[in-house]
Amino acid sequence: MKTTKANSTEIARLAGVSRSTVSRVINNYSNVPPRTREKVLEIIRQHNYVPNVSAQILAGKRIRTIGLFLISQGSVSSDALTNMLIVSVIENASEYGYYVLTHIIRDTQDTEAIKGVMDIFYQHRIDGGIFIGAASHEPFIEDLVKAGFTVGIVDQELPERPESNRIVSTFNNDAGMKMAVAYLSGLGHTAIGTINGNMNRLSGRTKYEGFLAAMRMCGLQVNPDWVLEGDFQENSGYEAIQSLVGRGVAPPTALIAANDSVAFGAIRALKEHGLRVPEDLSVIGFDDHAMSAKHHPALTTIRVEFADMLRRLTTCVISAIEDETAVAREIASDCSLIVRDSCRRI
Repeated sequence: MKTTKANSTEIARLAGVSRSTVSRVINNYSNVPPRTREKVLEIIRQHNYVPNVSAQILAGKRIRTIGLFLISQGSVSSDALTNMLIVSVIENASEYGYYVLTHIIRDTQDTEAIKGVMDIFYQHRIDGGIFIGAASHEPFIEDLVKAGFTVGIVDQELPERPESNRIVSTFNNDAGMKMAVAYLSGLGHTAIGTINGNMNRLSGRTKYEGFLAAMRMCGLQVNPDWVLEGDFQENSGYEAIQSLVGRGVAPPTALIAANDSVAFGAIRALKEHGLRVPEDLSVIGFDDHAMSAKHHPALTTIRVEFADMLRRLTTCVISAIEDETAVAREIASDCSLIVRDSCRRI
């Protein structure tokens, strides 16, 4: 079909609407009255006007591209786990003939940045999106779900009324924390602390809840002085230990970190204060980071099968894109204890 030389201004004149209305129709915004939308589309069809970016959209075709959005204030390029997650999505999407558009969101309170992400969906530059690092409730993601876009979210739970275009993945953090506490208890530890993750994220909250439940199951008391604030970045583990030592609090005999990066930071700070791991203090991580086996000491941790989880999540997102009647899905990933050198019997 050959296009004409008509531009959006000419289409707007012929349809008796503003140029911005034509743009909203082309980009499929919802705030256009149905009769106005149909009038503009009829003029577009009559004049074979197809903007390049929207050609496949107006033809009713998918563009076979999904978005991968990382919500992180910290370094992404230097984090091996994050890079593995990115590669997992790209590899699995490629198997289905899909491309992956990637973007880092540094601040979800930045209205301009979030508008840019929303526009990518509304302009149909992608068929759906996957979000990593989102808070338990992220308003702009909820808006995308309500608008009918296919969205996959790592580390979230389904709401009471799950939508068919929402796919979530969760980790069995409760079981993982029970493994960690039970292992340390079996080694004779009773003074066990934890460095929490970001409590605005599901994993931060559920790991701490799992820690409390596991301590109760083992008949152990939780000392508030040994419950340390953190997020999921290495520096938060370092700062947590600096704060503990700075307050003059006697340390526990063992610590469970929210993830391996946090554990790395904690071990670095402990070494600076002359405390040896595991001789003076045992440390367990969570995730089984790519560098955990190579760390000194090699880190005992709770392994999460991230690659398998991302493979299943990507597959479900693409399935939902290609079949709008697909039911809502919740993907759960199991955990396992990996024993290395960072814990000792007392």
